[in-house]
Amino acid sequence: MDLHGNAALSWSGRRELARRVVVDGWTVTAAAAAAGVSVRCARKWIGRYRSGDRRLLDRSSAPRRVANRTAPERVVVIVKLRRLRMTAAEIAETLGMPLSTVSGILTRLGLGRLGRIGLERPVRYERSRPGELLHVDVKKLGRIRGVGHRISGSRRSQAKTRIAGRRAGVAGWEYVHIAIDDYSRLAYAEVLADERAATAAAFLRRAVAHYRRYGIQVERVLTDNGPCYRALLHARACRRLGIRHLRTRPHRPQTNGKAERFIRTLLNGWAYGPIYGSSHERTRALDGWLWHYNHRRPHSALHHQPPATRTNVLGSYT
Repeated sequence: MDLHGNAALSWSGRRELARRVVVDGWTVTAAAAAAGVSVRCARKWIGRYRSGDRRLLDRSSAPRRVANRTAPERVVVIVKLRRLRMTAAEIAETLGMPLSTVSGILTRLGLGRLGRIGLERPVRYERSRPGELLHVDVKKLGRIRGVGHRISGSRRSQAKTRIAGRRAGVAGWEYVHIAIDDYSRLAYAEVLADERAATAAAFLRRAVAHYRRYGIQVERVLTDNGPCYRALLHARACRRLGIRHLRTRPHRPQTNGKAERFIRTLLNGWAYGPIYGSSHERTRALDGWLWHYNHRRPHSALHHQPPATRTNVLGSYT
């Protein structure tokens, strides 16, 4: 235990004070005056020394018993209501308790925040080698037609660019297709015009070729249940590449969690973080961002090493 900030005596000073009285026969008044403390303080340390406490450390000032502590049965009820996604205010109203008490209990138990996918405990896994499983997904992005309100500060400029884009016949969306290796977290992505089956199948072929340059042979691919991944064309592409196609359970996006998490990182670091003048400018920046992600950016799940360090071939890609 650390020494109290306002302590008049150090641990050795307390022992010296007690020894002077117990061993050397000093009076309590004389020992207290020599140590520069009150007689009451000296008696406290001498009494503890005589009772066998030779370390003479500070004791906690927390009470041993709290008369108004919430009963364990009531805490169990609070936890069960929280797991039903009730807010602290709703729980306090239901149980007739102060909001501050309920909030303190939830914070102490680690339930202060519900999290993005609820209170269920995530099941984490990792494949044993590169290429054993490849996560694939697609994300729709709004097309950049000009300076928006984030830069200009005016919604009028955003409306003008939207109208100009419609007159020019430019589609409002573009699609970034992503692939990430389960073991190494090595990522690959392309910005494409749509999310049709032919586009997804072509992207898969290019992704497999990309991973092959790192010495990775893709064995399985995991996707959601989107139409482009359920199409016969995509199934044929998987068979030609010798890849087993797996799909997630319906309404369970966390099954493909590594792809979902990479998309979140991609959007924050590349798509929406920097300021671009056009979609073409944003697309051109993708390769540089991917190279930094794969070869330089520390990954927390890889002991703060970049994904390329887990591949079979590092060589000229670093």
